[in-house]
Amino acid sequence: MPHFIKLLALLTALLLPALAVAQTAPAERARLAVQMLDEASEKLETAQSARDRVRALSETVIAFEEGLGALRSGLRQATAREAQLSAQLIAQEREIASLLAVLQRVGGASSPVILLHPGGPTGAARAGMLVAEVTPALSAKAAEVRRDLEEMQALAALQTDASARLEAALQQVQDARAALNQAMAERTELPKRFVSDPVNEAILIDTAETLDDFAAGLDRVILEEIAIVPPDLVGEKGALDLPVRGHLLRASGAADAAGIRRPGIILATRPAALVTSPVPATLRYVGPLLDFGQVVILEPQADVLFVFAGLETVYGAAGDVIEADAPLGLMGGVDDKIAAELSTDGDQTGTGRSETLYIEVRVNNTPEDPSDWFRTYKDG
Repeated sequence: MPHFIKLLALLTALLLPALAVAQTAPAERARLAVQMLDEASEKLETAQSARDRVRALSETVIAFEEGLGALRSGLRQATAREAQLSAQLIAQEREIASLLAVLQRVGGASSPVILLHPGGPTGAARAGMLVAEVTPALSAKAAEVRRDLEEMQALAALQTDASARLEAALQQVQDARAALNQAMAERTELPKRFVSDPVNEAILIDTAETLDDFAAGLDRVILEEIAIVPPDLVGEKGALDLPVRGHLLRASGAADAAGIRRPGIILATRPAALVTSPVPATLRYVGPLLDFGQVVILEPQADVLFVFAGLETVYGAAGDVIEADAPLGLMGGVDDKIAAELSTDGDQTGTGRSETLYIEVRVNNTPEDPSDWFRTYKDG
């Protein structure tokens, strides 16, 4: 794991000076991501318990995702700037070529031709002087643009080298995700709010036809309840972070391609993105459900449920009491992960984000718009 930290830190150190030329915001994000990686690395080395290791591994994965997103953003802006400068340079060179042609004609013309100028020899001399004065200024401008272009071309060459480095780093973050899976499997010290009845849970899964039916029957699967008071979200509604970095793909109540309208929102995420809990909560359900794929249902406070659906890997078991930022699972798309994460195509539109996470909020088993609870403008 330290090798992975050093590799990404080296890559970012190489890219930061060039990214700062294009835009300071991505460079600052990348710098902060490297700082997060350093801190996560230190925690990994000093982690004594499975709980500490889970936290450190989660921070490592999140820091990598943040750093990679910042690098993609900076490189994309640098590519656009390079194209802009290239176009400016071509335009300037054409102007200079035209003016040089005029100078050559003026300088090489015979006296009778010069006398044909409407202003006579004096007018011709003034025209030549004007061209001679303008040309150095244009040449200086072209030289300035050329310097900028050479700088951006150097960045493009660095980007090519960065792709190989990123691919190696992506292998390291795969190792980090695998280590996180192992750490989650070994975690045994989580407090329990209740013990679920596997028979009643299986019956509920088989008989529930809608999410409403399933949510309404969750209390029936509790076999033994332990007196742990759920936290209170007073003052946090509307200010919660989303559980994963992503673009808002579909708002609450919006129809999908099949014309189906759901009360939740859909986020487009990158493959294998880490999903975390936005608040301390009790896990009410973890596993496959209806047509939602792998689902995690959180109870952050009494009579409030957060439903996260569409994951590929999920962590924990019903009854576990978890902290804020605890890992809930990973999104799918592992086979295409490296290609997607290396690409900068579609970063702004979300087309590079091949996975989707469905988020639904239920209060007293009645759906509410998740945008009223989460800051949906948050983007990766």
